[in-house]
Amino acid sequence: MAKKSAAKSPAENADEAPLRRRILEAAFSAFVQSGFAETSTLEIATRARVSKRELYALFRSKSDILTACIRERAKRFQLPSHLPKPGDAKSLPGALTAFGSKLLREISDPTVVAVFRLAIAEAFRSPEVAQALNAAGIEASRASLREMMSRACATGIVSGQPAEMAEQFAGLLWRNEMVSLLLGVVERPSEREADRRAEAATAALLTLYPGPGGLK
Repeated sequence: MAKKSAAKSPAENADEAPLRRRILEAAFSAFVQSGFAETSTLEIATRARVSKRELYALFRSKSDILTACIRERAKRFQLPSHLPKPGDAKSLPGALTAFGSKLLREISDPTVVAVFRLAIAEAFRSPEVAQALNAAGIEASRASLREMMSRACATGIVSGQPAEMAEQFAGLLWRNEMVSLLLGVVERPSEREADRRAEAATAALLTLYPGPGGLK
């Protein structure tokens, strides 16, 4: 007898979306409040007002739920389409500053910091959790920055290796701020402070990697 196809119709997927969101919101709240190890799938199901059967129909395990929570929140690190694209020497500083300021504000958001803490806590027991954060969040933001640097190099605005420039910019922007945020010993930077630091990081990067004729 032929096996029934596991593929779901668009209508079935649409019906599952609100249920999935409810489970992820309930799970993230429980993970932050009680920790991953101390949170049971029963507690998640209870908070989400679903049965365990419904929960396991969407997620294979508690680690899968945490990974999905992280992937959803990591999307905030990606470069939005409305940020300016560097097409010439005048637009590059503004584009870099806008990107850097947004990155600082998004990643320093308390919810995102909580995601990092959860991923770090589970890194050895569930390495796929840390891999999800790196792929969907950290690497995605680095890829956006490398793309920006590649365009700037291609047009001769700056000169250097895009990947190296992206890492330099991230280092200039963050310094040791992420560790301090994870430890809870500093406050999230204000919008004004994020703008100031992004401008300083941009100026330093463009000094390190001037174009053939210098950035004017």
